Amino acid sequence: MNLDLATLRVAFGAIAVTLFVLFYTVSFRQTRSAYSAWWCAAVAFFFTGSWGYLLDGTVHQVWANPMANTLIVVGAVCVWAGARTLRTREPAWLQLSAAPLITLLASAVDSPATNTWSGGPVFLGMMSLTIGLAAWELWRLPSSYSRVQMPLAVAAAFVSVLYLARGLAFVAGGQDGYVFTTYFGSEITTLVTMLLLVVVAFSAAALSAEQIATDLRTRADRDSLTGLLNRSGFLDLALVQADRLARTESRGTLILADLDFFKSVNDTHGHAAGDAVLKAFAAACIETVRSTDLVGRYGGEEFIFLLPGASVARSEDITRDVSMALRGHSVPGGFEMPTVSYGIATLGPGAYDIDAVIAAADQALYAAKASGRDKSMRAIRPAGEGPASSAEPPSGHLRIQ
Repeated sequence: MNLDLATLRVAFGAIAVTLFVLFYTVSFRQTRSAYSAWWCAAVAFFFTGSWGYLLDGTVHQVWANPMANTLIVVGAVCVWAGARTLRTREPAWLQLSAAPLITLLASAVDSPATNTWSGGPVFLGMMSLTIGLAAWELWRLPSSYSRVQMPLAVAAAFVSVLYLARGLAFVAGGQDGYVFTTYFGSEITTLVTMLLLVVVAFSAAALSAEQIATDLRTRADRDSLTGLLNRSGFLDLALVQADRLARTESRGTLILADLDFFKSVNDTHGHAAGDAVLKAFAAACIETVRSTDLVGRYGGEEFIFLLPGASVARSEDITRDVSMALRGHSVPGGFEMPTVSYGIATLGPGAYDIDAVIAAADQALYAAKASGRDKSMRAIRPAGEGPASSAEPPSGHLRIQ
């Protein structure tokens, strides 16, 4: 069966533009992710480049053929850039432009007016290189990143090897050589690439759908104002962390923090000022705690910390550091930051129930408020194991200076 190259290229272009419209409307407009943007750009360049080849054999071939080669390589570079954004930052513009510029130069000097394969070896080599880089970036992602990353990596690697084999066959026997025309001719590779484009596009769409789901989960677990964990997000992770501490019989601490006289900030300076204070306190927390610690907005002006492995003394140091960091932040209006009161409770053998530990920290926080505010207070024992008001300072009240 003879394959008509012009018909295949028209079909390839039609599939590319259809996938572009679907991917743009379904994926990019919802995620606005760098990956989706690069993939949309790649499909657009593949579509434009494939239509440029339809001018081969006409007077326009002199410019259309080098342009088509270059645009197809630009599309492959976009695939690489998109894959790279999933793992790290995108390549620099010099890296992005190198392959297309080399392809354009090689095609322009290789008699493009009469040679439909002008710059052929360079074009095939650049396609193999850039798509191979995309496969490498996908392969290097953590195995837990996505269920479709491996199929995408394998598909990209297959395309890279295909273009490498075409390039070797082209160099060995020329564009009219038996191996190249029989096994790697434009008709066969266009058909294979078209099928792979459909498969890769659906895999890419699945990856974007996973990104949307991850983004929704992140939004559900995060406080929109401060960026910290919200109450439910914190409690979900705290239960997991408490279970881990219980299995290893390790210790940790839980801290409840409350901004003193926060209502007066809203009443005196307005709710925008109150929001700025909450953001400043969240920033102070992030600056102070470890990456392994949990910090959340528990509600209103109340915040909660879970510090695995931290002693009570260390937790007291952290509360002091957070308050000092808060005072170092400025807000519109230049008013003085409110002070903070803290209640500290311990997680340890016999006291891993998160609700009980939170209740104990709450009692200690109440005692800190009742005794003058701007201090941290230790809970003597988790709630349910002693008097409801059991709280004490470590050695007298710890005032945050």
